[in-house]
Amino acid sequence: MKSILLTIIILSARCVFAQSHVLVFLHHRSDKAELPKDQGEKIMSGHMANMQKMAKEGKLLVAGPFEGGGGLFIFNALSVDEVSLWLNDDPGVQANRWNVELLPYRWRTGQPRLVPEPIEMTHYNFVRFIPTPAKFNIHEVAELFKKHDDYMKEIQKAGNVIAEGVFGDSAGGILVINGDVNRTVMESDPAVHEGLLAIEIKQWFVARGAFGEK
Repeated sequence: MKSILLTIIILSARCVFAQSHVLVFLHHRSDKAELPKDQGEKIMSGHMANMQKMAKEGKLLVAGPFEGGGGLFIFNALSVDEVSLWLNDDPGVQANRWNVELLPYRWRTGQPRLVPEPIEMTHYNFVRFIPTPAKFNIHEVAELFKKHDDYMKEIQKAGNVIAEGVFGDSAGGILVINGDVNRTVMESDPAVHEGLLAIEIKQWFVARGAFGEK
């Protein structure tokens, strides 16, 4: 019963969730088997070709790797199940080269878009907010999520936020920043400070203009 009420209050606090895209994390696997060089290159070549195919079909809008391994896709889709089917054709996914995580995504700043050729790659700092709500009562969760949303608005006033958005109900969100990320500033987020949200910070390589930025 508590978990049901917790979900209801989170939905109320974040407003009714209107999914507009699907975000896919390709998490680096430290335990993946080592492959012969030619086999690994064949898989990655097929992975890149499948990405280009999905982009041409209007399915894949944004894609890029993280420093240290893994990467991120943003799909033009309303259904996680639909994107899961699309990914079945990816040779890297077929070969189980990553741990794949799919999440509904609603952007609030920076609309994901396909960048036409020629593409200029750049790097941004990527922050993921991961909820850990189990130890909180429902009223604290609602209040802290509201404070988090207000804090995101304050951070955007600095002018270096490229994108910011949230996942479904209690699944957290992301922040993409052009320039250095001050971890102290991120940890000063009330929801992070109180332990409702954990943070992960990575460098992300992506096409310039992928969120409408200049």
